[in-house]
Amino acid sequence: MYALIRVRGNVNVRGTIQDTLKMLRLHRVNHCVLLNDTPHNTGMIQKVKDYVAYGVIDADTLAEMLSNRGRLEGDVKLTDEYVAENTDYDSISSLAQAICDGNATLKDIPDLKPVFRLHPPRKGHAGMKRTVQQGGVLGNHGEDINKLLKKMR
Repeated sequence: MYALIRVRGNVNVRGTIQDTLKMLRLHRVNHCVLLNDTPHNTGMIQKVKDYVAYGVIDADTLAEMLSNRGRLEGDVKLTDEYVAENTDYDSISSLAQAICDGNATLKDIPDLKPVFRLHPPRKGHAGMKRTVQQGGVLGNHGEDINKLLKKMR
């Protein structure tokens, strides 16, 4: 499962890339979405790689993100009690493990908003105009996306 974080804004963005960002529900900077590893999603990620940071998320980071930034309709915080009542899982951490294993999806949680609004990273970005290989923040982080997500908790 991929985590995509929009890093750059709307100024001077080509129309096709802007449309792809809208399809991915990345309307604002510091918004994050989770996507499955499918050919369609991989193609969209490749198209917007110069505007997002992405990588493979692990279960611990997903559980922390769901508990801290998961919101239901009406801007209500996601809790363990809500997960236990409305899903087959007893806690957020067990649900996060099932999502990472591919046994569950975020759509299994009723009324969960698909976009996570993150805080700007503590200590700032490494550079929003350069890729990860060049010492920046854009592009494929691989497993290191979890470090960036922890900075944006």
